[in-house]
Amino acid sequence: MSRHSKKATPETGTPRPTVTVCRGCCCGTPAKVPRLDHEAQLTDLRTQLAGVAMVRRTDCLDACERANVIVIQPSAEGRRAGGRPVWLGQVNDPEAAADITTWVRNGGPGLAEAPDILDLYTFSPSRRVRHELED
Repeated sequence: MSRHSKKATPETGTPRPTVTVCRGCCCGTPAKVPRLDHEAQLTDLRTQLAGVAMVRRTDCLDACERANVIVIQPSAEGRRAGGRPVWLGQVNDPEAAADITTWVRNGGPGLAEAPDILDLYTFSPSRRVRHELED
């Protein structure tokens, strides 16, 4: 067995969706976003999406003005169906996180329509930032 693992490419993607939760200098801090239990939000996403999606924490997605930022990357099947990563900003209430959870449980980008309310949170980051996340 090889010690080298093959990195998933954008063409194939991952077997299940990936939810990347920013918890760096601004996102995930009470100084930037008070009145939100940031650790509870991350724990709830991990609990609700266990076995459905990979939930990962990252230091900074370089969209600090939109704290808290969450990126939903499609599964391999979702990418083949045309799904692309969806960037969501200002995810600072439990209802928004619940809408994300429901959408991802239903298949996420490419496989299920996002709840209309998530349009209020969607934004396009710079090309450089998108490229860094996909690497």
